[in-house]
Amino acid sequence: MDPNAQQPPARKPDNGPPPDDDPRPVEPPPPDADAPAEGTAPADGAPAGPRRRFTFPSALTVLVVVTLAVWALAFVIPSGSYDRNASGTPLQGTYHRTSSGQSLTERLGDLFLSPVNGLYGVQDAKTGKVGPTMAGELYGSAGVFLFVLAIGAFITVVFATGALDRGIGRLAHRLRHRGALLIAGVMAVFSLLGTVEGFAEETLGFYGLVVPLMLALGYDRMVATATIILGAGIGVLCSTVNPFATGVASSAADISLGDGIVLRVAMWLVLTGVTIGYVIRYARRVRADPDRSLVGFRPGDRDRAKAAEDATEPPPLTRLDRTVLVTVALVFAFMIFSVIPWSGVLTGDADAAPYAFELGWSFPQLAALFLASSILVGLLARMGEQRLSATFVQGVAEFVSPALVIVLARGVTTIMNNAQITDTVLHAVESTVSGVPSALFGIMVYVVNLPLAFLIPSTSGHATLAMPILAPLADFAHVSRAVVVTAWQAASGWMNLWVPTTAVIMGGVSLAKVGYDRYLRFVWPLLALLAVLICGFVGLGAVMT
Repeated sequence: MDPNAQQPPARKPDNGPPPDDDPRPVEPPPPDADAPAEGTAPADGAPAGPRRRFTFPSALTVLVVVTLAVWALAFVIPSGSYDRNASGTPLQGTYHRTSSGQSLTERLGDLFLSPVNGLYGVQDAKTGKVGPTMAGELYGSAGVFLFVLAIGAFITVVFATGALDRGIGRLAHRLRHRGALLIAGVMAVFSLLGTVEGFAEETLGFYGLVVPLMLALGYDRMVATATIILGAGIGVLCSTVNPFATGVASSAADISLGDGIVLRVAMWLVLTGVTIGYVIRYARRVRADPDRSLVGFRPGDRDRAKAAEDATEPPPLTRLDRTVLVTVALVFAFMIFSVIPWSGVLTGDADAAPYAFELGWSFPQLAALFLASSILVGLLARMGEQRLSATFVQGVAEFVSPALVIVLARGVTTIMNNAQITDTVLHAVESTVSGVPSALFGIMVYVVNLPLAFLIPSTSGHATLAMPILAPLADFAHVSRAVVVTAWQAASGWMNLWVPTTAVIMGGVSLAKVGYDRYLRFVWPLLALLAVLICGFVGLGAVMT
């Protein structure tokens, strides 16, 4: 799931009242009776009232501000356009100034209708204008919007069965006496879920399980934090078919979800291995010498290692649990199979004729797949009509926010399109790209997107907003658009491993009772190493294409 949509996790296991050393947050103590009442001046004359802390705005608010800013800039940025070939690709060197011919009333109408156009605006085949009453091709993100809601329903139904929670619990218990293998196993599972479906906020429900396990093995709370955050985070960074990152970006770049999957799989394997090795190295160091822990140990933490032998074995997976887990695996495997352009992957020729068994599915078919799969899982789990319906609706509701982010971001591009400034912005950076070696181009895309990922916390919103500008640059640099998608998602994923504007990071360190400053101290060497590896992969990918 989109790690920055700031939605609550789909489920949180209820494990009863937390013990004294439970990793979940505890209620703050009551205020000191001798402390001055809120809003009154203290005795030393300090200013009255509590200090207000800055809260980073939500992705929806950021995009509203971006919409207004782009609309205002459209009055200043001159209109222009490129000549295009039959497939709609802009031709390098053909940029020329034009007149949008828009009156103030029409510009106000574009601003007013931007969310509507972002959902189901249609682009006129003759004028290129986008509007809800035009005749032509769909420009809005209605297909992606429905796909996000469908996969939200599917994920929520799966978690409601409890099969995934119990499966991970069984894995953790079986490996409880093999610490390094446990860390690697949990991180690999989380990374796999991250790379195929954006597993991020769902990790918040696992701290109550993983923190005691790691303490029982003689590790500290930083090991548990890193196992969860970095395990899922590296999977999202190296998204292979993650619909909220790769899927949305591929759609905005007008390429298939399967384009570039070979590079992304290779990057996922290498970076996941490096990240697991980094966490295990620290874990072994702490276990051998507890004084080297970056966070120390809370009262009772060291006692858990002594009680490890008394851990109660979780109940075995039921036949129903196994059936649900196999079904989920098959659904995602089929999704991957359906979107991969097998002829291009196996022959190395992107223009090769598709094989007979290729499906060539896109967002409409995938949305239908997950809608049907949600019902299938509910029937297999014998949830009953009322519970299945309620859970389905709950899943759709929880994913409305990231879906709306996509719509608002697409609405920004409709303003730019109708004002005819998109090509002007593209031309402004064309000179920077022209003559740049392919490898350097891929690295530039990665670097440029780092600050954008901070300013636009939502990965799906960031993709929808940036891809219409970045993807054509790949054509000018004679690089595959899939490399741009890979470089973009790597930048977004890298930032989301540490920025304090995401619920995954701040919620995670709070649940584990690890200071954010300590987490940054732990993770920065890994971030530097990952940045170097990412630049190498995107540079190599650009050269090879």
